Amino acid sequence: MTLVAQAFHGLHVLADDNPHWRVGPIEQARHACAGGASVVQLRVKNATDREALVWGRAIRELTRKAGVRFVMNDRFDLALACEADAVHLGQKDLPPEALPAPARTRLAVGRSTHDLEQARDARIQAVDYVAFGPVFGTTSKASEYAARGTHALAQIVDLAAPLPVVAIGGIDASNLGEIIAAGAAGAAVISAVAGAPDPSLATRDLVGRMVARR
Repeated sequence: MTLVAQAFHGLHVLADDNPHWRVGPIEQARHACAGGASVVQLRVKNATDREALVWGRAIRELTRKAGVRFVMNDRFDLALACEADAVHLGQKDLPPEALPAPARTRLAVGRSTHDLEQARDARIQAVDYVAFGPVFGTTSKASEYAARGTHALAQIVDLAAPLPVVAIGGIDASNLGEIIAAGAAGAAVISAVAGAPDPSLATRDLVGRMVARR
């Protein structure tokens, strides 16, 4: 496994721009860094590109100071503009092989997958980590896919090896142990942090649980 791939192990906190969260993406990222997250991913689904750029540059500074990896969701151009470490591409985004060569040399790439076929495709697309889900039911983001469960997650872990697999979808303190037991290298959360009364404490708790399970 490459050092780049290893950098995406651990807790991924998605700083989400859904307006129903108590705090915005920058504050979510600040709490994630304070709580010891390994990765902060900026998830922009409602804002303009200009807003995303402002948020991304602010989060880049926070993560750089904290020694945390910063990932931009969906858009490699914004990832480059924000000096992100990686871009995370969904199934409806630009495929990894279509990224311009200069972008690929500057950015690690994560790929969302939802079934075995997509995971097999990701395995040969020169990505650095594979995300899989939704493992459990989630209300934090719209998904056309039903909950996949930990048995499917374990299959994806075996299929994707040696690439790390990051589980996503309905993950919180109550089921994080199941994710680790299935072999996932990382876990991505939204509401478990963004919806918590104390997001920093919630992040720290999740990180502690992951470390204890290793």
